[in-house]
Amino acid sequence: MEKELIDWNDFSKIDMRVGTIIDVKINKKTNKPAYIIWIDFGFLGVKKTSAQITNLYSPSELTGQQVIAVLNFPPKQIADMKSEVLLLGAVSEENSDVIFVKPERNVQNGLKIG
Repeated sequence: MEKELIDWNDFSKIDMRVGTIIDVKINKKTNKPAYIIWIDFGFLGVKKTSAQITNLYSPSELTGQQVIAVLNFPPKQIADMKSEVLLLGAVSEENSDVIFVKPERNVQNGLKIG
């Protein structure tokens, strides 16, 4: 399957940033098991999202992890909360599990990916 090519201008519109997960709770209102995750993006503030990652990650192992997220998508209603960011991850073809993309060492929260 051939993918549509984008140019540098398209890519530069995506605001990807590093943040640290500071809190994780089970989202009891979703149809499929999911977490509500709060992420500290430094000077950009704390943002929340919902992720169906309960198969691979526990709340305690997620807390303190740095992740990469897209910050400039419009908010998305997921059950009773608004997801403010999209966490980036590799998606397994066999069972759709998501493995987070993260920096190979700790960096300042809010740093732009480019």
